[in-house]
Amino acid sequence: MKVLANDGISNSGIKALEDAGFEVITVKVAQEQLANYINEHDIDVLLVRSATTARKELIDACPGLKVIGRGGVGMDNIDVAYAREKGIKVINTPAASSASVAELVFGHLFNGVRYLHDSNRNMPLEGDSKFKDLKKSYAGGRELRGKTLGIIGIGRIGSEVAKIALGCGMRVIVSDSVIDETEVSVSFFDGRSVDFKLKSQPLDTVLSESDFITLHVPAQKNYIIGKSEIEKMKPGAAIINAARGGVIDEVALIEALESGKLSFAGLDTFEAEPVPAIKVLMNPNISLSPHIGAATNEAQDRIGTELASQIIDILKPTNS
Repeated sequence: MKVLANDGISNSGIKALEDAGFEVITVKVAQEQLANYINEHDIDVLLVRSATTARKELIDACPGLKVIGRGGVGMDNIDVAYAREKGIKVINTPAASSASVAELVFGHLFNGVRYLHDSNRNMPLEGDSKFKDLKKSYAGGRELRGKTLGIIGIGRIGSEVAKIALGCGMRVIVSDSVIDETEVSVSFFDGRSVDFKLKSQPLDTVLSESDFITLHVPAQKNYIIGKSEIEKMKPGAAIINAARGGVIDEVALIEALESGKLSFAGLDTFEAEPVPAIKVLMNPNISLSPHIGAATNEAQDRIGTELASQIIDILKPTNS
């Protein structure tokens, strides 16, 4: 059986699949050529990440597909229900990248409170001529310890974010439309751990009480954070989005940053991805990354081996 990993797969995932008798193909096929390639090469399994889509048209054009896998959490680039109606198994790896995304959230938070995103832009340009001026400009940093982090969406990734926040000495409050209460365990290097219960609160409470807000929700039809929600936030608060583009109104966000209502934002995902708005990219109060939340070696290893395990369980080929 053949697996096309169109957006790539880790070496550990390839090895696990090949050891089980699969042929793994890792060439990158353009979206418009994908259906023809799948049919011409008798592909049984299509693996994607965020770049490749598997919509109704592709599913209809490829009757030989047995499995579509998403390396990551969200499956908004796959017509999941339609694929399953056609008898195709659809799988993903919801837990494999949670810790990596959570760490990126804090990368953006630390960038913002210490102006690292902006100083890294300006130091190469003016560090040798205006060192003292830059030192003064970036001298008003803040600590995260003792501040309140509001988490919107307390699933797997939100829970990992909460663990880091609690470990940093932050107060954590959460709002979730599905989960009423959850327990997170903060583990330490020596095997000890501390458990915390987090109860979901109204969104307005999280907005009004948080010093920093981070979103961990699936793709939405409407904004979670728009102009009215920003108005309810503390003056000088900040927003991090490493979830999906379109959950924050970027026009309202830019207005709030320019007016000083918000102090900074950290964005790993964008409304117009993969061509983010220039106003977003050029704003000096935004810490930016190109949708790399799950892009760590460790997460990719876990994603690859988890996908391989699921594919093997579903198709169970035999070496002969």
